[in-house]
Amino acid sequence: MARRPPEDFVEAVLDIVAAIPPGAVMTYGDVAATMGSRAARAVGNVMALSGSDVPWWRVIRSSGLPPIGHEDRALAHYRAEGTPLRESADGYRVDLRRARHLA
Repeated sequence: MARRPPEDFVEAVLDIVAAIPPGAVMTYGDVAATMGSRAARAVGNVMALSGSDVPWWRVIRSSGLPPIGHEDRALAHYRAEGTPLRESADGYRVDLRRARHLA
């Protein structure tokens, strides 16, 4: 089970994710870097435990893959928002070169 990060870290992550515009994404590492941290896994823990009230689909893996276990739900959001996608051997990936949001 994921360990819950400190509340100020949780709030910072959720604030950053809430500010990602439609059609754009950040990686877990991008979110951490925006906070001056290298704690990408902790960002993942925040999203797993507390991310349901923010646009969770806008935080992806560095490979461009959507959150594990939410691929179909995320794809519906990406299509609705016009997020740049590309086909891949494992289905689809977000085109990070075109969709990455740097806060």
